[in-house]
Amino acid sequence: MKLFLSAAVVLLVLILSLPAKAGKCPKQCSCDGKKLTVACVGKNLTEIPPTVDEITLKLDLRSNNLQVLPRGAFMHTPYLTHLNMQRSGIIRVMEGAFRTLGRVVSLNLAYNKIDILYQESFDGLSSLKELFLDHNRIEEIQPGAFTQLGFLNTLTLTHNQLVYIPNMAFQGLNNIKWLRLSHNSLNNLAPEAFAGLFTLSRLSLDHNELQFFPTQTMMRLREVTRLEMSHNPMIYLGEESVSMAKLTHLYLDHMSLQDLSEQALSGAPLLSHLDLSHNQLRYLEPLSGPKQLARLNLTGNPIYCNCYMRPLKQWARARGVTLLGTCAGPPHLSDEPLQAVALLDLRCRSREETMKEEEEVEKSTGSITPAPTSSPKQKIKCPPNCECDIESQHATCEGRGHTKVPRGFPAKTQLLDLSSNHFHYLPANSFPGSSQVISLHLQFCKIHEIEAGAFRGMKDLFYLYLSDNDLISLDHRAFDGAPKLTYLHLEGNRLAQFPGSALSLLPSLFVLHLERNAISKLEPSGLLSSVTPQLRELYLSNNSISAIAKGALDSGFLGVLHLDLNQLTEVPTHALSEASSLEELNLSQNLVPWVGPKAFQPVSQRLMRLHMDQIGLEKMSMDALLGLGPGLKTLTLRGNRLQELPDLRPLTGLEVVNLQDNPLLCDCPLLPLRRWMENVTLEVGATCGHPPELRGQRVRDVQVFMSCQENVSPPDEKAVVVPSTPKVKTSKPSQKLKVKPEKPKAKPAKPPKNQPPRKPGTPKTTKNKKTV
Repeated sequence: MKLFLSAAVVLLVLILSLPAKAGKCPKQCSCDGKKLTVACVGKNLTEIPPTVDEITLKLDLRSNNLQVLPRGAFMHTPYLTHLNMQRSGIIRVMEGAFRTLGRVVSLNLAYNKIDILYQESFDGLSSLKELFLDHNRIEEIQPGAFTQLGFLNTLTLTHNQLVYIPNMAFQGLNNIKWLRLSHNSLNNLAPEAFAGLFTLSRLSLDHNELQFFPTQTMMRLREVTRLEMSHNPMIYLGEESVSMAKLTHLYLDHMSLQDLSEQALSGAPLLSHLDLSHNQLRYLEPLSGPKQLARLNLTGNPIYCNCYMRPLKQWARARGVTLLGTCAGPPHLSDEPLQAVALLDLRCRSREETMKEEEEVEKSTGSITPAPTSSPKQKIKCPPNCECDIESQHATCEGRGHTKVPRGFPAKTQLLDLSSNHFHYLPANSFPGSSQVISLHLQFCKIHEIEAGAFRGMKDLFYLYLSDNDLISLDHRAFDGAPKLTYLHLEGNRLAQFPGSALSLLPSLFVLHLERNAISKLEPSGLLSSVTPQLRELYLSNNSISAIAKGALDSGFLGVLHLDLNQLTEVPTHALSEASSLEELNLSQNLVPWVGPKAFQPVSQRLMRLHMDQIGLEKMSMDALLGLGPGLKTLTLRGNRLQELPDLRPLTGLEVVNLQDNPLLCDCPLLPLRRWMENVTLEVGATCGHPPELRGQRVRDVQVFMSCQENVSPPDEKAVVVPSTPKVKTSKPSQKLKVKPEKPKAKPAKPPKNQPPRKPGTPKTTKNKKTV
């Protein structure tokens, strides 16, 4: 660097010592012979002035109409160090246009109309340190476009039209420090997109369309300390998403995040500042990995400050992490700063109270869609009997009586609402020109058949609502052409079988709703692991399921499973044998009079929430909950026929317990439950059903246990006769499952299942509102 500066000084002295026969100053330009600058600003020039003095150092050509920079455009000004051509109407830079400018350190081409960066566009700029290409129309970077820019420090490509960065796109930038790619339409980065950028310390990718964190691509950036990813429509950050060894500042604000794995940042040990503001996070677990985190920004999230936030609060206090943001609920903690809220205030109430409070919070935080303004909308192309809004990129034909899918929506439409029409049948290619649609609403359209390829071309489709139609089955290629589909709603149809073959074309499927159908059994073929390997949440409530075959639920990724309101007669233990990641299981409102030993052992390592309300449960084995330990946070057994319960003492992590409406026998066999209740701060809500004189009294209040001996053990299970109980098959000794050591693992509750995460800029809605 010192050698370069010395040479520049010598060059400047030699230039100044030349005979003062300065060239003629171009007409319409102003020249400064002492500073060696020429300014031709706003003169409507169509070419580079040929008479610019050869010794000029700074040339300002802003606000002209140059259109094309030809080869050798600056051949007569080889000593230039600064060149500014903002707003000059430049459409194309020919190969070799800058070939003689080996001394230029700053080049500004912002606010032009350039659409392609060609292979040799910047040849000759061997000393360039700053290149501004923002506010153009760039949609393609050809390989080798930057190979001659070995000294470049800052490259600005913001506000362009890039949708994809290919491998080795920035090859040759051996000294790059800051790469700015904000405000494009990037939705995909090749694995080697940033290969070779060994000196890059800051990367700006905010305001793009990235739906998933590009883990593999980012791993190549060994020196990046600051990463800006704000305003991208990401909804989930999985385990080890961020693996960047030197990262210190990470900005993930104004996205659509509704869940964040505790291991998401495990590969970023030096992270000190994390911005998660303005997302959809209701809870957050302590983060594994960052050892130096000092600041965690949760401002603008609907944080619900109950017991699920206690681990994060304890973790932040122990590590000295500053928490920014406020509680959105419950009402008595609303707007309380997270940093100030007391641990004792972070507690859970009953399920009914919590749901009621959350509804109140949603109303108070403005979940109701604001009324549209009265200002006239821009007139744009829109199908008859529909409405299109180019600013919000929404189009709707809801309830207009259409019998065929309308065509001719604006190309940039992202939310398309066609609900409550009468389509009956969706033929192939039903949505031409809708490649940018993210959310498609087809509820209540009386659809009974979907032809193969009906959604072909919808490459960005993320949410699909086919709820409350008349589908009996699905063609195995019904969803062909929508590879990014992540949230699929099929509830309220007449499907008689799990549509496994149709889902095989959806590798990104994350949440599947199949409530209120006619599915009677789940077979192992064509389900979960082999068909939808990324499926995280499966809702099968209110079907007719009476049998689940072994292997039908095999999945290493499934976290939420709802089987309530079906016809199961036993806990599907054998079917859960490979569902090792299950965190929530709902079996309520089936008919399961008996729960046998080790019923939940296959899912005991991760299970956090277990619901078995109103299942006609009369008896539980004393070993029914064996294997479940500190990880279980919620247990509900409301409205059953239980007279006694297994020992709950191993469940030290319980935060929500509901035992109401069970006719418990308040006698000495129930003493372990009474002792457990005395040692926990939870409101358990258990009442006596027997003997008659104690009926209705709270277990915690009765004195009958005073005369019981501490070593009273429950009666021998073999002697208990369970009426109307189906035969329970027991495993042979050689088939017994091994019990792994318990590892506490808390995970936050998901948002309501009928509210998928929304894109930034769209209003939060209630169950029946439309969201992107």
